[in-house]
Amino acid sequence: MKSLAELQAIRDRAKAGINLRKENPNAARVLVGMATCGIAAGARPVLNAFTEEIAKRGLTEDITVTQTGCIGICQYEPVVEVEIPGEEKVTYVKMTPEKVARVVNDHLVNHNVVTEFTIGANT
Repeated sequence: MKSLAELQAIRDRAKAGINLRKENPNAARVLVGMATCGIAAGARPVLNAFTEEIAKRGLTEDITVTQTGCIGICQYEPVVEVEIPGEEKVTYVKMTPEKVARVVNDHLVNHNVVTEFTIGANT
């Protein structure tokens, strides 16, 4: 960096990147538990599968996929929470990449909870 203009260009690029990451307040959220227990149980492939499935369907404006720390139910990892504005939060447990397409289609697109993947069905 040799000039003030170069510094301003760096700042402008950083600001543009931050603006791209702003979440739509009306978007559904998919939170994947990525603490040590979740990662050990296979949460990273689940996170990747959600990201890929949502991108493939062109839903990135309507659904935000994020990772979170420990959700607190390690025996049920990988754990995924789905939050849709105006609806009750749903916790999916023992998730696999193979289950992701069904959760995206049935729950996130058509608003039908996949009950057999939820914590209530697995306790």
